[in-house]
Amino acid sequence: MLTVDLDLFGLTRANRVLDMGCGGGRHAFAALRRGATVVAFDADQAELDGVREMAEAMVAEGEVPAGGELTCVHGDALELPFEDAAFDRIIAAEVLEHIPDDIAAIGELARVLAPGGRIAVTVPSSFPERVNWWLDSEYHDTPGGHVRIYGKRQLAGRLRGAGLMVRGSRRVHALHSPYWWIRCAGGVNNGDRLVARRYHDVLVTQIMEDPPGLRRLDDALNPWLGKSLVLYAEKP
Repeated sequence: MLTVDLDLFGLTRANRVLDMGCGGGRHAFAALRRGATVVAFDADQAELDGVREMAEAMVAEGEVPAGGELTCVHGDALELPFEDAAFDRIIAAEVLEHIPDDIAAIGELARVLAPGGRIAVTVPSSFPERVNWWLDSEYHDTPGGHVRIYGKRQLAGRLRGAGLMVRGSRRVHALHSPYWWIRCAGGVNNGDRLVARRYHDVLVTQIMEDPPGLRRLDDALNPWLGKSLVLYAEKP
């Protein structure tokens, strides 16, 4: 399940794409399936090793169009090892909330984005996130955890401050918010509770099968309960 809508983002096989803070690689894989030239970037080498193995398997299974390519790069978001204007599309999904100096990180993203290029930034939405923080401090107060809660205006201001023009926004994954409230209410690290397991089963069904009823419910609740806030911006 993607947080960034690649159609709305205008991602094509001609694009050079950076997935900054790629984690398990879900957006990088989706871009690779479109035949783009993708760089999966992360500070966690173990995550990158898994991404590389999966990309190799995708190629072997014929899931990657001709010209599609994925490279894994390990490094620091505050010092991206790329030339200015190196990418046509940048995705930074659920990563800025982990970075203390987010302004510097956004500045680096703006630097490596080509003029006319587009960037999609996603962070936890403020209301669901505040509930999580209130219910259980261990949700965020851990090494590498979330260091801030973003409001839409704050994040948009950060992007504009880096010279980017915000073109649109949306909230997604509403059905994920109650799951994390359930987890936090019983201790976020106690995921074996029956109610949490049952709700997790619902989310797995949503992700794997995308039944129309769950899709309509998710869409209806997204403006209020969307777990993730997505901002789309462009470099002049």
